[in-house]
Amino acid sequence: MNKPVTQVKRRRRPTKADQRAATMEQIYDAAEELFSKRGLYGVTLKEVAAQVGVHQSLLHYYFKDKKELFDAVIARRAPVTIERRMKALDAYERAVEGRPTVEGALRAYLDTDLETHSEGGIGWRHYGQLGAQMSNTAEWGAELMDTHFDAVVLRLIGILQQAMPDCPREDLFWGYHFVSAALMLTLGRTGRIDKLSGGLCKSDDFEAVRERMARFMAAGFVATCEARRATREAQQ
Repeated sequence: MNKPVTQVKRRRRPTKADQRAATMEQIYDAAEELFSKRGLYGVTLKEVAAQVGVHQSLLHYYFKDKKELFDAVIARRAPVTIERRMKALDAYERAVEGRPTVEGALRAYLDTDLETHSEGGIGWRHYGQLGAQMSNTAEWGAELMDTHFDAVVLRLIGILQQAMPDCPREDLFWGYHFVSAALMLTLGRTGRIDKLSGGLCKSDDFEAVRERMARFMAAGFVATCEARRATREAQQ
């Protein structure tokens, strides 16, 4: 009896494209970590190359300068968090059938992003810290925020306007301004709240943040808009 022939599946050898993609991911990871700790101006291409274990000339081959590498690092993860929040906002709007609440909209937006950063590993931790720097730096951060995140922010504003149709639009934007500040500080994980609270609160406790942030911010939106309405009515 002939023995069955066992077919051995050969492992595909990595192509040059595979090797290039792997190297680029290593470059992005190293740059992301260094930029998250020191910012754009505190890092050199030479330091990034050294961390990856390649010659600096390789980075100059792919990137004309440090700013181009920085922009590429931001652009790598931005579509992921944007797509997840867009889907969450779309799903929320469908579920409530045109009757959104402020807290519900904020939960779709905030909780989704907090989940992405809390469960995404060390890379997302670095990205969150980098985002916190970016959102507070006019010189090189504001334009990147505009480029990548305006669409999802305006999507949120649109749902908030549905929830509070009588609220002046400028108050919705101010409210988002405060929401963004709290979110970025949270993603920065500075450890300050750990010290201030004597250990009661932890910068890494994103679940505690998710339990509180949307509700806290929603109350601020509602109180501000109600106060503004009362002022307008008194002036009539």
